[in-house]
Amino acid sequence: MTTRRKFLHGAVLAGPAALAAPSIARAQEPIRWRFQTYAGAALGEQVTKPVIDYINAASNGEMEIELFYADQIVPTGELFQALQRGTIDGVHSDDDSMASPTPLRQFGGYFPFATKHILDVPVLFNQYGLAEIWDEEYSKVGVKWLSAAGQDPCNFNTTREITSVADLDGLKLYTFPTAGRFLSQFGVVPVNIPYEDAEVAVQTGELDGMAWSGITEDYTVGWADVTDYFLTNNISGAWIGSFFVNQERWNELPDHLKQLVMAGIEAGHTYRNQWYWGGEAALRAKGEKLELRTVPADEWALVEEAAKEFWEEVAQEGEVHQKIVSIFRDYNQVINQAGPPYTF
Repeated sequence: MTTRRKFLHGAVLAGPAALAAPSIARAQEPIRWRFQTYAGAALGEQVTKPVIDYINAASNGEMEIELFYADQIVPTGELFQALQRGTIDGVHSDDDSMASPTPLRQFGGYFPFATKHILDVPVLFNQYGLAEIWDEEYSKVGVKWLSAAGQDPCNFNTTREITSVADLDGLKLYTFPTAGRFLSQFGVVPVNIPYEDAEVAVQTGELDGMAWSGITEDYTVGWADVTDYFLTNNISGAWIGSFFVNQERWNELPDHLKQLVMAGIEAGHTYRNQWYWGGEAALRAKGEKLELRTVPADEWALVEEAAKEFWEEVAQEGEVHQKIVSIFRDYNQVINQAGPPYTF
């Protein structure tokens, strides 16, 4: 009886503590991020949303990322500043569009003729040292660079035919800052407007078209509905874009969530590789909205030669610039020696 009384007494004392335990061990609130992409809603559905959906679904309620599209929180040109000060926690963009203050700015987006195909980008970052350069430069300015990948080439979709280099003269084009700087020597007039305004700008005559993407994006975002021609020549074989996170937000993540974020990004890279590669071929072959035009290869070689001079000019701007241009030279020498399918 004595033993039984002691047991019952202990059970009564333990009762309130046992009942209170669930409130002490309740689940923590999820980590919440606000994430903005350079892409508008139609394109963002393919290039950024799959990554965010992957992370949200796999985080088991530990993390919730809210995705915003082009210019929804801040203009694309202010993305870096917003990321640095924590207004936005994560960004998907190229360095050029988001006005990166690092020496890497003009190498993101479309650096003229640095690449020929979408897979050139991960090779350059993972095998030729660009990843280490990007990581180091962004760590200096309080931003965590996570990963880069390729997307589509930079072709031209326009309301006017282009069948010679001379036809570029006077074209008002929506394009990237560095691409515009390069193309201006051929008479192109770069126009800087919000992404979502580009389609209407073509309809009102403010633009003659875009030097912004390949044909997949032209159809996806509606640009093929307001332009008539697609130039198969490009000035770069793949867009270089990255995923970035505010450094403090990244440091706060436990290791398993860091791994999850990286897994989601890599899965997104794989999806975009096939979406763009297949889309470019199918829409050139079967698309009915844009008529294909081509500048003869021997004439387009003049543009390629101009890019070599542009590289030299950029290389003189600093030590980092010189290092990156040197990497592009080394890689292009390798693929040119390798021949097809690495070259055209």
